[in-house]
Amino acid sequence: MLPGGAVMVHRGARNIPLQTPPTATRGLVALFRKLGNVRSRRPLQASSTQACHVGGRTAVKAVNRITAALAATGLLLGALGVPAFLWSSHQIDEGAQARLQRQHAMDGPEDLRPSLQGAEISNLVEAEEVALLAHATGLESSMPRLLTVAITTSALLLLLAACFVHRFHRPKRQLLRAAADLAEGRSFETQEAINDQLRQANLSLRESEEKLAVTLNSIGDAVISTDAEANVMRMNPVAEQLTGWTQAEATGRPVEEVFHIINQETRQSSKIPVMATLALGTVQGLANHTILIARDGSERAIADSCAPIRDRDGRVVGAVLVFRDVTEEYAAQQALRDSTALIETILKTVVDGIITLQASNGCIETANPAAERMFGYSAAELIGRTFSTLIPELAQGTTRPSLEHYSASLEARAIGLGREVVGLRRDGSAFPLEIAASEMWLGGQRYFTGILRDVTARKQAEVALLKAGALQSAIFNSANFSSIATDASGIIQIFNVGAERMLGYAAAEVLNRTTPADFSDPDELIARARMLSLELGTSIAPGFEALVFKASRGIGDVYELTYIRKDGSRLPAEVSVTALRDPQDAIIGYLLIGTDNTERKRAAVERALLDQVLREKNAELESARFVAERANQAKSEFLSGMSHELRTPLSAILGFAQLIESGSPQPTLSQKRSIDQILKAGWYLLELINEVLDLSLIESGQLSLSMEPVSLAEVMYECQAMIEPQARGRGISLAFCRFETPYFVRADRTRVKQILINLLSNAIKYNKVGGTVSVECRPSSPDSIRISVGDTGAGLTPDQLAQLFQPFNRLGQKASIEEGTGIGLVVCKRLIDSMGGVIGVASTVGNGCVFWVELPRMSEPEATARADEPTLLAQPAVRSGAALHSLLYVEDNPANLMLVEDLVARRHDIRLLSARDGQRGIEIARATLPDVILMDINLPGISGIQALRILAEDPATAHIPVVALSANAIPRDIEKGLRAGFFRYLTKPIKLNEFMDTLDVALRFATAERVREGGCETGK
Repeated sequence: MLPGGAVMVHRGARNIPLQTPPTATRGLVALFRKLGNVRSRRPLQASSTQACHVGGRTAVKAVNRITAALAATGLLLGALGVPAFLWSSHQIDEGAQARLQRQHAMDGPEDLRPSLQGAEISNLVEAEEVALLAHATGLESSMPRLLTVAITTSALLLLLAACFVHRFHRPKRQLLRAAADLAEGRSFETQEAINDQLRQANLSLRESEEKLAVTLNSIGDAVISTDAEANVMRMNPVAEQLTGWTQAEATGRPVEEVFHIINQETRQSSKIPVMATLALGTVQGLANHTILIARDGSERAIADSCAPIRDRDGRVVGAVLVFRDVTEEYAAQQALRDSTALIETILKTVVDGIITLQASNGCIETANPAAERMFGYSAAELIGRTFSTLIPELAQGTTRPSLEHYSASLEARAIGLGREVVGLRRDGSAFPLEIAASEMWLGGQRYFTGILRDVTARKQAEVALLKAGALQSAIFNSANFSSIATDASGIIQIFNVGAERMLGYAAAEVLNRTTPADFSDPDELIARARMLSLELGTSIAPGFEALVFKASRGIGDVYELTYIRKDGSRLPAEVSVTALRDPQDAIIGYLLIGTDNTERKRAAVERALLDQVLREKNAELESARFVAERANQAKSEFLSGMSHELRTPLSAILGFAQLIESGSPQPTLSQKRSIDQILKAGWYLLELINEVLDLSLIESGQLSLSMEPVSLAEVMYECQAMIEPQARGRGISLAFCRFETPYFVRADRTRVKQILINLLSNAIKYNKVGGTVSVECRPSSPDSIRISVGDTGAGLTPDQLAQLFQPFNRLGQKASIEEGTGIGLVVCKRLIDSMGGVIGVASTVGNGCVFWVELPRMSEPEATARADEPTLLAQPAVRSGAALHSLLYVEDNPANLMLVEDLVARRHDIRLLSARDGQRGIEIARATLPDVILMDINLPGISGIQALRILAEDPATAHIPVVALSANAIPRDIEKGLRAGFFRYLTKPIKLNEFMDTLDVALRFATAERVREGGCETGK
């Protein structure tokens, strides 16, 4: 255990401290701590006995070395005395000899003496002689003493050295030997115990490592550990699932490559907390709204934390990243927030007061704005007060059931449905209200929720009814009509049985107490008063006056009105008002005859509601149609662009492979096999692209079909020629039917051919070796022709038959060696459906399958020449050295340009010109007038279609056939190009034979045009 709560994790030969992360990673860190505690007890490299032996021998050797050194030192000091004395004597002799030599020098050659003065020489000689004599005398006197001192000193030193060795070396040597023997004995006794402890420690270490691995693999959160360079070291299965990387793939990769996160709101890349943890050595976490992008592009909201991994010295040597998928949690939180916001909005806008209180003590917990207005308190003032403060009669001790009465029972019940009580406002005023309450349980706590409604206005109306007088006059008393008669002021005097039935009041409750306006919809009264004021040009007050104003002016008045029944329900009625007059024509009252208009009103409301729903649905459908159209347009644009981008490199691959295959010299057998594989894979990829595009176009409803009479005999002949090489390669025999009479169907010729090729290819691929594919064609009814393709393969089970025609479903053949996508039959079915036909299959396991197609039958059309096939003059291929034709290729892709250059280089009769953009192509075309122009569609600057229009508008170039060569291969793009005026439209990748045939057709057409123009010139 390290300071700060860190634990040691042993990884190989390292002890790594793991800092305690937040709550989400505590369990994982506990596992690392347990493993670290076991690994801290490392196995010993040598036994304690061996250590004791080595230590004892080392100590003895050290004492021996010290003793020997001391003895040698004494001998050395003693031995140095005599040499020192001899050396001193030698030096004295050498000094004397030197002086004698100088004397001899002074007595040197005779020829030098005349140069010195006699007195100087004599003085010098005398001085030297005196000095030599004194030195010799002193040496002779001190020589015996020096010799005696040197000998004595050497003897004493030798004696001291011998004594030291004898007194010190022997006891110490014996003591050290005894200590070594004792340590050796004890080490043998503890060796076995130490080895047992080491074995247990190693066993615990292995068990802890296994438990850690099992726990990491079964933990619910994803875990990624890294080294100090932020490279992935380990991942558990959850991390593999969330990131899309396996541990084998991710190990050693930078963590940002495996753990790719972005901000959900900005869609910008987020900083990975591993970097901050490694840099700062602290626990890091992610902010909210973080999205993990898996390897396959899927996205998940995550929450994570990252803790540092430290070694024994506290250095950060890695990090452990723990994260989990919180997508559903975030969705639940958002739903909870939305629900809470909705409830808060309802509580704030509802007109009734809503109060929540604790059942145990009656204290208010919450109050909505309507309750604040009703009682004059703010919500803060109401919270904590007892509910009986607002409604005293609910306090304990009253005659009616109180809150304590309901709280004492554990049964769920309503306090009252519409119970009338008296409320007490903050200012002390009382007012009548209705309360409906129920109970609820929340967090183990029991609560009451009360819905309060102020009925002051209604009670006042009831009081007015009690005070009103009554006129005893009943002219009409029918249960089917409400007859209400009032006096001139509007007080009800007659209230018949029909009125009682319709409105729910007894006559005694309203007579002389109220007016008809009191149970009429107040909003309608206000609206009627406003309308009459505008219509009659006078101010009319809302209320009873608005009901009878026109009748009081002698104007017949029948209108629709909504009555409010006693129970609060609403009753639509049609009311006729008549003024009652006395003989003097003075108004003495009014008679209101009403009929129940509920059914007619309900029908009108339902009709209006249906109309509104219909309008809304139409608007939604229109909006959905607009969105769908935009989506389809975007999808088409995407598919077109994707097709172009995929076909462009594929064109170079297949084109150059075909060049190599047909080049000179011919490729070797090994090269031929490689080229065949390239071409096979390339054409398969092209087929896959075409199938995906077809399926997408069909599903989006943008597939265009050219419906025409199609000769099945011609289509069968073409399909047989195309499929025979595949059948020969697999040893499959083909049996095509003979057409005794011509059969024609109404369909798209290209699509019929595509469908038959797909069915024939499947019959060959899934047939047995040496099997047979049979094709039959016969009428299935007077109006349809059935084409059947049968094989002798393994057949299909009923379960497999039920799964046919489902996109990307290969019926369990994914692991087979046969290539396929599972969409070929889907495309066939959609095409057949689009052409008004039917497709089906019959199969028996072990006996193969029979796929059949039925198409609408047509009568044989009249023989007509195809409008788009001009009559061309046959021209022999010219192979001489002279270039007779010129070809301009406008292409911005270097690979495609190089491919066409290599193709044209094989034709000695064609000279190739090239341009990299449309504008340059136009300039070259005008300057050179080539025989044929090859034009790409997607060009920098102006497009190929724009360049074609410019060339067509120029009389000098309008006659030149322009062939489109583009990767835009969607049928819509092809149709657009042909409508624009291209002579032919070729798609990439290039098929050599098709390309050369088209080029020959265009050259023959250009030659024919020149001949025709030459003839015209001659005629002129």
